[in-house]
Amino acid sequence: MFNSRLDPQQHRDALDALANQKFDLLIIGGGVTGVGTALDAAARGLRVALVEAQDLAAGTSSRSSKLIHGGLRYLEQYDFKLVREALQEREAMVTTLAPHLVKPVAFLYPLHEKVKERTYVGAGLALYDVLRGFQRALPWHKHIGQKNIAEIAPSLRQDIVTGAIKYFDAQVDDARHTMMIGRTAARHGAVIATRVQCESLLKEGERVGGAIVKDLETGNLIGVRASVTVMCAGIWSDELHTKFGLKAGYEVRMSKGVHIVLPGSAINSQSGIILKTSTSVLFVIPWLDKWIVGTTDTEYEGDRNEPLANREDVDYILTQANRVLDPQLRYEDIIGVYAGLRPLVSNKSESSTTKLSREHAVDRPAPGFVSIAGGKYTTYRIMAEDVVDLAVKELHRIVPKSVTDSLPIVGADGYHALVQQIPIIAADANLSEKTVVHLLDRYGSLISEVLDLIADAPDLAKLLVQDLPYLRAEIYYAASHEGARSVEDVIARRTRLAFEAPDDGVHLANDIAEIIAPVLGWNDLEKKNSINHYCALVAREQAAVS
Repeated sequence: MFNSRLDPQQHRDALDALANQKFDLLIIGGGVTGVGTALDAAARGLRVALVEAQDLAAGTSSRSSKLIHGGLRYLEQYDFKLVREALQEREAMVTTLAPHLVKPVAFLYPLHEKVKERTYVGAGLALYDVLRGFQRALPWHKHIGQKNIAEIAPSLRQDIVTGAIKYFDAQVDDARHTMMIGRTAARHGAVIATRVQCESLLKEGERVGGAIVKDLETGNLIGVRASVTVMCAGIWSDELHTKFGLKAGYEVRMSKGVHIVLPGSAINSQSGIILKTSTSVLFVIPWLDKWIVGTTDTEYEGDRNEPLANREDVDYILTQANRVLDPQLRYEDIIGVYAGLRPLVSNKSESSTTKLSREHAVDRPAPGFVSIAGGKYTTYRIMAEDVVDLAVKELHRIVPKSVTDSLPIVGADGYHALVQQIPIIAADANLSEKTVVHLLDRYGSLISEVLDLIADAPDLAKLLVQDLPYLRAEIYYAASHEGARSVEDVIARRTRLAFEAPDDGVHLANDIAEIIAPVLGWNDLEKKNSINHYCALVAREQAAVS
């Protein structure tokens, strides 16, 4: 009855459903919390619609550190509950929920003193391991001496690093993961509509009965009827509460996190690295054949729609990393830069963003309206369960409990078996085994849909560009199956060319537009406008860090 395909026909059907159906839940916001909420509710048998003003994961959910982790820094804040929840979620994602997308990654915690620091940090990492519970997919931490450090991570300064402790967390392409959760929600019956903005709420006396939304591509207004409206708007929460005339029991402050991307040759290490700074932590994260280094944690009061990194942000990251690296990282080494905003729940306007907890808040400011904010990417599923638990109280009927703790997202089913068949798949599809591994780690068991495109049009098996793994078929598939509706969607979120390719992928914009134009039914003007929109965005980002 339902499928996970997000294509132009699905988009048209979604707009029609918004206008003509009544929903149990209308969800505002297509970040990881929003799509997670849509999946949780749909999997309980509810009629669900989700509207997102931009693209799935267009905001914070595509601009994280790309880590699924418990948060070592929260141990120092004695936030054991948050760490335990996050670690248990990490284990579930690696093993069951999304093994095709969430992968273990090793980190070194460099030590500068031989006894006291090793004892203190070792105890913290032992607790970190214990808190994850009995299901343990990732190895325990391990102590490493100075001699072995020189072999594992030659780029760590031997004059100040006396050893290290190696531990494991997990890594994810956040934008892809968010989109795949959205597809899973669609697979279970949720109506997903992007480029649809919530303009106002429908009121029945004091009770909220849905919303007026605008199709941003046509300008048409649609009245969406829903028993409960659930706002998962992240950094836009305060703005929308005010717009809707609602007084929430919390406020959301924004903290800017900036990351830089470097070529693999810039750092010689077989493992990621985590460094403690005076205000936070800095991660040096392996990303395919590159490195992602970040993050910053600074209060932000600028444009929510377009957070930009500046030169000061980049200089901070380089300075902190260069405390322990040799040779030193240089500004000229940087391939890409991206910035995101963390939504931090706060009740005290004078609080420093670096001290605020990542725990979330759920609120009911009006009958028929529920909102959620805060939290961290790793615990999105728990956040979704909590907000749906509150929302269904408004339905005045028995609703099943959440089942998402055992519900794999699309592509996970059969993934482990397919990994054993890589040589056969490669031979049958006339692709290299390396390419098949790349596809399995992005699509899981949905790889068959990509291979079908190649079988019908063999030219789609060609690489989009040398030195990066993306096939032309993946660009086509982004529009035909994954809901991409612009050049920016493809470059920034369905792939990560925005920070992996030279010049932020601008030189690829025309080729990408040519591939997706037939799927989206674009004429020449629409194609040109989408290219120009992305190029203008990149120009603003580059100007901010120049």
